[in-house]
Amino acid sequence: MSGRARITLFAALATLLTSWSLVPLVESTTWLPQAALLLGVQCAVGAGARRVPLARALTVAAQLLVSLLLLVILFGGKGGSTGTGPMAYLVTDFGALFRQGVQDVSTFAIPAPLTDGIRLLLVTGVLLIGLLVDLLAVTARTAAAAGLPLLALYSVAAGLSGGGDASWISFLLAGCGYLMMLLAEGRDRLAQWGRVFGGGPREGASSTSGLGPVGQVTAPVRTGRRIGAVALGLALVVPAALPALGGGLLGPGGEGEGSGSGAGGTISAVNPLVSLQSNLNAQDNRVVLKYRTDNPQRGDQYLRILALDEFNGVKWEASGRALTDVPERMPSPPGLGGPVLQSATEVRTSVSAADTYTQRYLPMPYPATSVEIGGKWRFEPAGRTLVGDQLGKDRFQNVQGAMYTVHSLLLKPTAQQLQKAPAPDPAIRAEYTKLPDNLPPVVGDTARSVTQGAKDDYTRAVKLQDFFAVNGGFRYNTKTASGTGPQAVARFLADKEGFCIHFAFSMAAMSRSLGIPARVAVGFTPGDAQSDGSINVSMRDAHAWPELYFEGVGWTRFEPTPRSGITVPDYSRPQVPTAQPSAPAPLPSQSAVQPSAAPSKSDDCPPEAKKLGECGAAAPQQNASGGGGPSVTAVLGWTAGVAALLGLPLLPLLWRSRLRARRLGTGEVAAAWRELGDAAWDVDVVPDDALSPRRAAARLVELGRLEPQAAGAVHRVAGALERALYAPPGAEVSYPGLADDVLLVRAGLLAGVGRRARLRALLLPRSAARLSWALTRRWSALTSSVATRVQTLRLRLRLPLRGRG
Repeated sequence: MSGRARITLFAALATLLTSWSLVPLVESTTWLPQAALLLGVQCAVGAGARRVPLARALTVAAQLLVSLLLLVILFGGKGGSTGTGPMAYLVTDFGALFRQGVQDVSTFAIPAPLTDGIRLLLVTGVLLIGLLVDLLAVTARTAAAAGLPLLALYSVAAGLSGGGDASWISFLLAGCGYLMMLLAEGRDRLAQWGRVFGGGPREGASSTSGLGPVGQVTAPVRTGRRIGAVALGLALVVPAALPALGGGLLGPGGEGEGSGSGAGGTISAVNPLVSLQSNLNAQDNRVVLKYRTDNPQRGDQYLRILALDEFNGVKWEASGRALTDVPERMPSPPGLGGPVLQSATEVRTSVSAADTYTQRYLPMPYPATSVEIGGKWRFEPAGRTLVGDQLGKDRFQNVQGAMYTVHSLLLKPTAQQLQKAPAPDPAIRAEYTKLPDNLPPVVGDTARSVTQGAKDDYTRAVKLQDFFAVNGGFRYNTKTASGTGPQAVARFLADKEGFCIHFAFSMAAMSRSLGIPARVAVGFTPGDAQSDGSINVSMRDAHAWPELYFEGVGWTRFEPTPRSGITVPDYSRPQVPTAQPSAPAPLPSQSAVQPSAAPSKSDDCPPEAKKLGECGAAAPQQNASGGGGPSVTAVLGWTAGVAALLGLPLLPLLWRSRLRARRLGTGEVAAAWRELGDAAWDVDVVPDDALSPRRAAARLVELGRLEPQAAGAVHRVAGALERALYAPPGAEVSYPGLADDVLLVRAGLLAGVGRRARLRALLLPRSAARLSWALTRRWSALTSSVATRVQTLRLRLRLPLRGRG
């Protein structure tokens, strides 16, 4: 393999190893093999263009053109554009997907789902960094400067991910890739001048000449080490200076901004898409909240975090609103009054949050009338939300470890009261029925088709709920991509598969298209009742539901999500015979909210039972026998991985031990002499093949500082080698103690150096370079053989020239 080809290979490897730092940003790693394949093609195109040869600008242009074509072929048709023809496939659709990826990046929290747009951005970013590294390291032959784009890639990825347990692995891979590229370039430059041999005194080299012992050039080595040290240091320091993104709405590190004290300040928008999906799919279903309540209807005890009341066509989010001090007694909820308010009862709920739950928004039942909690909190009246105030620079009050008590109203509206509700306040209707102009017409058309024949808003709302939860053919699946953009609702209506976010967002948008004020609430379902009377709320209880506004009742919860264990409100249930149970559905268990439970078996569940949340009762039995521990396959896989990781540093030691045993086992003097030279090389006594055996032995004794006994062993092996070289054929040149003398000299060499040098000689022997040389010779021989055969085949296939006179 030529030097330039070797640098090309290591430049691509350095880019790929540095790209591993992007893995924590998304939930899946399937994009990495695609990026590796396209990066390999890009580097191969560059290598071929340089071999032609082409000008540097044309080489880069060829790599860029091929990379763009590969990206278009890989991602064409996934952008959802409305154009037709080749241009729409190659340009319009590709650009739409790129813009969608930019929107997904600004929308999702880390780790984000691997949407097609995010996959395009990741692969494109790796290819651009790889092109810059290839340009600097191979085309411009400045491998040291190629560390800058690698550093930029690693620093941005590490800064966004905020570090973590695997950050040191990413740093180690990126640093190793960069150093290997530097070593490959250094070897190529050294090969152009020839290999430098010799060894001299260890001290006394001039610091100004740049020369070491006996003409060894040390300045490039020192420069390379300095560049590597500076680059690795920057890679450690720069990520610490970059701001880390939070973990989303429901996970640790809640987002949003609050202001200081006083009546000012606003609550900023928060998007819960990824947090909800990641919590529902969480492997560690940890408990985040525990509470006790005197609410007799525990199935309706939802813990609400905030309301998303603004739909801009791309996503639902909480609009920016002014914050006030938390009142001792909260004002009456908007729209609530008349008989519903008179029949309401006040319930008390005591909540304790886990130390690992760092949400800034306070989960509490709706509508709360008063809250008893310590710390600095602010109140947002429209959504009746409590949000943590700012405690200092980049520090905010959160729920972590908090214990608080909430008094809330238990409302009992009836279907007749909702059906006869008067028209909502014009200001409410104007604000909460806004829809973006780019909303696909299919959303409104489907809403009108589903609610055809309904005379009032309540009947329309129930028909929309039944369309999603009962008779529309929808399936619950938390593995479905969250999706954003104007086409998200239309795609969900076509695919009919999703989780609570899809159902809540779609029903709210369709309700607004019918003129019904609507918004989306985010929080937790009631949780699992415990034997001691308390209730545990875990990560998989995260939920989203639509709230519709009815004058006299206020914001009213509906449940379009067809998930087992979900409690459908009494006022939205159909009138059933008195023989049927009227009690609320049982509380959802942890196994009931598993993504793969009951939803896929909707055909086996009667519609009314599905609506009451009574499907999937056998789900807990399926997991009853399965322990929580890892499987045997997982244990064996981790054991093998740990063993391989621990054994990797021992490979050079094992290889040298095996090679030494094979050489000394033959009893040949030449093999013993090679082993003696390699043992000296391992302790930094570089071999000099230009010396005679006797002079080489004297040099070894001097530089190795050997004791008399080991020195005598060296001269005996050298004498045997002279006899082997000059004795007549058939003469006996070996002697019985040959192997023991070699081992004695090796022990003397190791004893004459410090502990650090001794460990390096054992674990990282310098003589292992012979293995690399051997592989290089074999590769060169193979490529030469292939080239010869190809040339021969060309000569055989060449047609005779005609018409020449």
